[in-house]
Amino acid sequence: MTKQELRKAYKAKRNTLSEDDILNLSLQIANRLLTMDIWNHSFYHIFLSIVEQKEVHTDDIIHILSGKDKNIVLSKSDFETGTMTHYLLTDATVLKKNSYNIPEPVDGIPIPSSKLEVVFVPLMAFDKEGHRIGYGKGFYDRFLADCGPDTIKIGLSFFEPEDHIAERFANDINLDYCVTPGKVYDF
Repeated sequence: MTKQELRKAYKAKRNTLSEDDILNLSLQIANRLLTMDIWNHSFYHIFLSIVEQKEVHTDDIIHILSGKDKNIVLSKSDFETGTMTHYLLTDATVLKKNSYNIPEPVDGIPIPSSKLEVVFVPLMAFDKEGHRIGYGKGFYDRFLADCGPDTIKIGLSFFEPEDHIAERFANDINLDYCVTPGKVYDF
C-alpha cells in the first residue's frame, strides 16, 4: 500500500475505536512506557492529542513526566514554513487549539530542538523496521532532523506494525522505538 492508502486505512481503524477504547489503550501505552529505560533524561518532548483525529491520549504520559519532575516540552506549528517551535510546559502555559484542532502553547520559554533528549512521536502507522507514516506534511521529519543524534524517538500507536512500508523518502526519520498497548518495539 502507498502511504496515502495506509493513512486512509489507519484513519478508518481509529474511527472504530470508542472514547473508552482510546482512554484504555492510551493508559496501556503509558504503562508500557514505564517499563522502558528512558527515565534518566531531563528534556522530554510530547505532542498534545488531536481528539478529533482519535490520537493516542498523552495526558497519562504528561502526568508521569510531571511526577518524575521532568522538563516537558510542547510544540507550536507554523503551517507557512512547515516548522515547529518548542516551548517548556509550565503552570503559566496557555494552550489554544489551532485551525487543525491541535492544542498548542500560545507562547512561553523556547527550548531548542538540540536540547531534547526524548521525543514522543505521533503517527498513523509504522512498520517492523521503525519507519513511520504521519499526516504527510513532514513536520516531524523536519523537527527530528534538527534534534541531536542521541535523541530517543518513540512512536505511540494503538495498532501493531505493518510488515514493511515500501514507499519511503530520503528525509523520512526512523523511530528508535514504538509503543503499542501490547508491546514495545525496538528498532
